[in-house]
Amino acid sequence: MQGFAERGNSGDLAQLQSTMHAIELACTSIQMQMNLGAAEATILSLSQTPQPYQTCKFILENSQVANARFQAAAAIRDAAIREWGFLSSDEKRSMISFCLCFVMQHANSPEGYVQAKVSSVAAQLLKRGWLDFSAAEKEEFFYQVNQAVYGIHGVDVQFAGINFLESLVSEFSPSTSSAMGLPREFHEHCKKSLELDHLKTFYCWARDAALSVTNRIVESDSAVPEVKVCTAALRLMLQILNWEFSPIAVPLGVRMGTDSPKRSECNQVQPGPAWCEVLVTSGHIGWLLSLYAALRQKFSCEGYWLDCPIAVSARKLIVQFCSLTGTIFSSVQMHEHHLLQLLSGIIPWIDPPDAVSRAIECGKSESEMLDGCRALLSIATVTTPSTFDQLLKLTRSFGTLTLLCILMSEVVKNLMTNNSEEETWSWEARDILLDTWTALLVPVNRNGGNASLPPEGKNATASLFALIVQAELKAASASAFKDDDSDYLQASISALDERLSSYALIGRTAIEVTVPFLTSLFSERFERLNQGRGIIDPTETLEELYSLLLITGHLIADEGEGETPLIPNAIRFHLPHNLEAEMHPIVILCGSIIRFAEESLKPEMRASVFSPRLMEAVIWFLTRWSCTYLMSPEESRDSTTVLLKFFGQHGQGKLVLDIIVRISLTALVSYPGEKYLQALTCFQLLHALVQQKHICIHLVALDSWRDLANGFANEKTLFLLNTAHQRSLAQTLVRSASGMRNSEASNQYVRDLMGHMATYLVEITSKNDFKNVAQQPDIILPVSCLLERLRGAASASEPRLQKAIYELGFSAMNPVLVLLEVYKHESAVVYLLLKFVVDWVDGQISYLEAQETAVVVNFCMSLLRLYSSNNIGKISITLSSSLSTEAKTEKYKDLRALLQLLSSLCSKDLVDFSSDSTETESTNISQVVYFGLHIVAPLISLELLKYPKFCFDYFSLLSHLLEVYPETVAQLSNEAFSHVLGTLDFGLHHQDAEVVDMCLRALRALASYHHLETSAGKVGLGSHAAGLKDPGGNFQEGILSRFLRSVLQLLLFGDYSPDLVSGAADALLPLILCEQSLYQKLGNELIERQANETLKSRLSNALRSLTSANQLSSTIDRKNCQIFRKNLSNFLVDVRGFLRTM
Repeated sequence: MQGFAERGNSGDLAQLQSTMHAIELACTSIQMQMNLGAAEATILSLSQTPQPYQTCKFILENSQVANARFQAAAAIRDAAIREWGFLSSDEKRSMISFCLCFVMQHANSPEGYVQAKVSSVAAQLLKRGWLDFSAAEKEEFFYQVNQAVYGIHGVDVQFAGINFLESLVSEFSPSTSSAMGLPREFHEHCKKSLELDHLKTFYCWARDAALSVTNRIVESDSAVPEVKVCTAALRLMLQILNWEFSPIAVPLGVRMGTDSPKRSECNQVQPGPAWCEVLVTSGHIGWLLSLYAALRQKFSCEGYWLDCPIAVSARKLIVQFCSLTGTIFSSVQMHEHHLLQLLSGIIPWIDPPDAVSRAIECGKSESEMLDGCRALLSIATVTTPSTFDQLLKLTRSFGTLTLLCILMSEVVKNLMTNNSEEETWSWEARDILLDTWTALLVPVNRNGGNASLPPEGKNATASLFALIVQAELKAASASAFKDDDSDYLQASISALDERLSSYALIGRTAIEVTVPFLTSLFSERFERLNQGRGIIDPTETLEELYSLLLITGHLIADEGEGETPLIPNAIRFHLPHNLEAEMHPIVILCGSIIRFAEESLKPEMRASVFSPRLMEAVIWFLTRWSCTYLMSPEESRDSTTVLLKFFGQHGQGKLVLDIIVRISLTALVSYPGEKYLQALTCFQLLHALVQQKHICIHLVALDSWRDLANGFANEKTLFLLNTAHQRSLAQTLVRSASGMRNSEASNQYVRDLMGHMATYLVEITSKNDFKNVAQQPDIILPVSCLLERLRGAASASEPRLQKAIYELGFSAMNPVLVLLEVYKHESAVVYLLLKFVVDWVDGQISYLEAQETAVVVNFCMSLLRLYSSNNIGKISITLSSSLSTEAKTEKYKDLRALLQLLSSLCSKDLVDFSSDSTETESTNISQVVYFGLHIVAPLISLELLKYPKFCFDYFSLLSHLLEVYPETVAQLSNEAFSHVLGTLDFGLHHQDAEVVDMCLRALRALASYHHLETSAGKVGLGSHAAGLKDPGGNFQEGILSRFLRSVLQLLLFGDYSPDLVSGAADALLPLILCEQSLYQKLGNELIERQANETLKSRLSNALRSLTSANQLSSTIDRKNCQIFRKNLSNFLVDVRGFLRTM
């Protein structure tokens, strides 16, 4: 198809019609799935044609094909955004006016999606020119919209005007704005301007539009067109309240949201005091509640009404008003009155809960009830528990907390009655209400005794917690004889964690009641087991015990989250501490559970009671409990001294610690093949015990711990564990050495534990026939296990153990090289070898003295040479391109390990704790790193870099190397250097912004190094920067010249995140300083390509300003870089749009 008619040339009518028919045919073809390639090319050519506005307007005004009109609107948008820089002010205004007029004139069109598209185009173009238009020009546009929204031109136009404002607000919100190829600062500036000058006005327009049609809707007995206007107005008001308002200081007494995790969405609304009259004091909320109540009453017999658009929009707006907080309220009393007014309107949606639940079960829509729950969540997020409770007491005989408990109880009862594996309305209601409890109680849980519930609230929460526990026990019991694919049985501990954490918050509000309650339940089940052993099937009871262990663990202890958790404040402040230790409720409860867990040490009890699933819960409970209560370092200064002393170092702590170790050993030895149980034991329980040195002191003195260490070192049983579990166990046992009396004893402990394993490797690899038997499974398995154990020990490295772990790795050096040669075709073993070396080097390199560093560097050089000579891991592009899943890339993990090894070696020059650090070390490190790069680079294909994990590791290392060792880059051979720079060019055009940023940092380092060196009269990058001839005699441009072109091409013509502009500026400045003549040449070429003299002049000025504005100098200091960032941002805003049309 020939080019489209251009702006300013009316064109021949036949040409316009021909173009329109071509677009119509293309749209029809796409709809019919015919000739898709040609049809898409036709449509694309419309948007890519320079200045296609006359043609697009003709199509919009004359085409009978809705999709063709849609594509014409899209083409106007694409072309205008692209060409904005050289459109005149009149053309810009005319285009926006055309779109607005089109929307208003065709407001009754049945093709709503076309209207929405044209509205969106008008909004985007108005935003694009927002900083260019004067206030008067903006007001001219908004006057047209205002007339429409006020209904002067009829209901259809009123609806269209509101929809345009929706598009405009969406476009000005950064989270929903369209990409325009402009810096983030542009979008932020537009957002602030609209928020300050127009947003409140738009809200008032929407409110007034809804008010103007309310009476007509309420009084009419049939559907009227005004309903869609009211719905659209409510939707716009909700959208504006969802705006991300600029932060304003919060006054005292006003509560902000918590940082607790939520399953339900709840965004606070904080518009500031300027909005008070519009939203709070004008009676607007009363009108909204009255409107919904009137319509609800009128259509009470029509079940469908609750889900119709006007009802849904009104409820969402009411719920959003519940989230209103901050300085919009001049006092706490004003805020409370606001919430009371809302709560009074919402109560009928959820009260009485039993009647609401029955109605839903009989077929009524649950949407209103769920919105009522969301409203309670919103109120809970902006109030304290006492304020939340008092709201309802002003109109009822009970508080809001009591209502929340009754409502939650009804939901739990429904879940118990309808024990369905499919999610129902009660599932969703439970999650929303649990989020409400979380929002209320997380601050109480943190603040402790200063914020507790009133007695009435405590009684209600105690009853609710009892009902919740009974429901969980019923579900557990019912699951006992279900098929293995039951949701309940398959639910892991971690999957239940979020819900159980919320249950625990509820239980802690009445901790003095709930702890004895759980004790009685647990004792009853334990007694039932003992009495019915061998007589009654214990399956149901065991499932109930499983559930009780999880609930109890959450109630009495918090998750550590990387830190040692304290005893929950509810227990610290609300349980009596003047009792004898044996009488403390927590001691009684925990003691009964620990005694129960100790029963698992008896073989007959393991056979009849302690299934692997129940043992998982036991191990999980002991992990969580021990982190908080076992030998707590707080026992000497905490207010709960009775409780902590009982389980402390001088109380029952040592005895309990011994029980826990013996249970752990039992879980590892007596449950073969139970990987999840063993993972909990190795990765969580045992790992947690060795995190605190004061516990390690007692651990290493226990006979049970010595049995575990001896079994690990000398017995075959623990060799049957998963190799990853063996690695974790080695790490744990080595870490426990910190509990020995001094450094020498700690090192000796590690030697005794791990020494024979290294010796075994030395012996087996020294045998003459090793190569002949190495491939046998019974040889590969122990070798793999030993390597994993050595890796675990290496990862436990710390200053106190450094000497022994260095000796361990030193003794394994030669065996590692032998194994690498023997198992060069066994990728799994190669990977284990490399990971051991990586972890050992990573843990040792910072502490090594000069001589030891030289040994490690030489070893790494030998490893890399051997790896290279065996050509291990070399990937063909054909093979790489055939990979389709992440799982198939596992064979490349050895290459990732090599990258990690090089990164670890690099860290020596950044973090060095040795006493005799010398320049020789630094040189050695850089040499081995670049030697490694020589080896790794040819093995890395561009196809391989398409896999995210590998790509990130590679470019992270590359940017680090070029930043830390730029002076040694010239040491690379031309081939290796070209390969590295080829990958850098690949990364520069990567889709991941983080990868692009790392490449830009690498370019900045290279160019800055070269500029500084040459400024001092040195060669810098030498021939790599100057360029050279290839084997065919053709001159190849230097790398800095190549990348100057690449970065300019990316910035001017590419698609990228606005966040990259600063990083690109930092790379571009030294590139320009290094290649000033090329920069001038490229700039002149761009200027000459412009046919328009005005654009020529504009581009010439912009290029000059880029390198001279704001007193930019030819240095690469911080101040100059900041100036250049600003210059580049202005340059891109000025010229990028019209350059992309070339």
